[in-house]
Amino acid sequence: MSEEQIRLLYVDDDAGLRRLVQRRLHNDGFAITLASDGNEGLSMASDNTFDVIAVDHHMPGMDGMETLERLLTLPDCPPIVYVTGADDGRLAAAALRAGADDYVVKTVGEDFIDLLRSAFTQSLERVRLRRAKEQAERELLASNERLAALLREVNHRVANNLQMTMSFINMQASVLPEGEARNALLASQQRIGAIAHVNRHLYATGNVEHVAMDEYLENLARDLAETWTSPHAPRRVTATSEAVELPTDKAVTLGIVICELVANACKYAYGSDCEGDVRIIFGTNGDGRMRLTVEDEGLGLDESAQPKGTGLGQRLVKAMARGLGATLDTQSAAPGLRITLEFAVD
Repeated sequence: MSEEQIRLLYVDDDAGLRRLVQRRLHNDGFAITLASDGNEGLSMASDNTFDVIAVDHHMPGMDGMETLERLLTLPDCPPIVYVTGADDGRLAAAALRAGADDYVVKTVGEDFIDLLRSAFTQSLERVRLRRAKEQAERELLASNERLAALLREVNHRVANNLQMTMSFINMQASVLPEGEARNALLASQQRIGAIAHVNRHLYATGNVEHVAMDEYLENLARDLAETWTSPHAPRRVTATSEAVELPTDKAVTLGIVICELVANACKYAYGSDCEGDVRIIFGTNGDGRMRLTVEDEGLGLDESAQPKGTGLGQRLVKAMARGLGATLDTQSAAPGLRITLEFAVD
């Protein structure tokens, strides 16, 4: 119990009992105000601040139940202990349903005072715990809002930095002639773009754990088409995906794999002055594993031909596939080439 006095309003038409309560509880740290009926108690509660109120049931005029209901309409009403003259469980239950915090049955002797004291102490403790809980919830909500704002700011800055980096690479590539150096820069730009798309998803949705693959692959395909197409060699890159979500790290890994496979198809599947299509297909296979297919209708696979490029893209694809625990399958599609990855999502 606090060293400060507990402000108690005791409402009862029994003058002798009011005096007994005042005498017995005064030395226990209670500052007691007495009211002889419901109207007087309601008036005192309206004009003063109390920590706890006790209301007797049997009173002339406005009885305890009506007094209870009207007290509860006051702003910041303190806990109310309902006092009954008989051990009537239905009456006590009705009082609790109406909003009383506790109830006490009148008894002869000191037992009643002890029960009152205990009921007041417990009601005040429940109020203290409830207020502490509400304060903790407010602080937690404020903390979550600060963290959410910080996360949005971080994602925003990362997105801006990634976009700036991609712009620098694109500017550098634009001043180079057609060839491996220019293609290498464009490939690097798309690897960064695969990560940037995931970051934009995190920034837009606030979901830092999963990425919606249909939306992600649609945006990625559009960017890849813009990168690898040219007026004399248009490249149409399309994506078809089931409405599934992947963990963020797997989505980034898969995005980089797609960038490499699409880049290879756009560079080598078709002639330098031919248009061509590249399709990205993603979904589940029959046994619940995820399946990615990247296919074209180009020249297909020529085992006897000399390897083109530096081979970095193929090494990246194999390394990323190992990271996913994926199987990698390459098939001639007559015409074209089809590359398929299958992996499980833990």
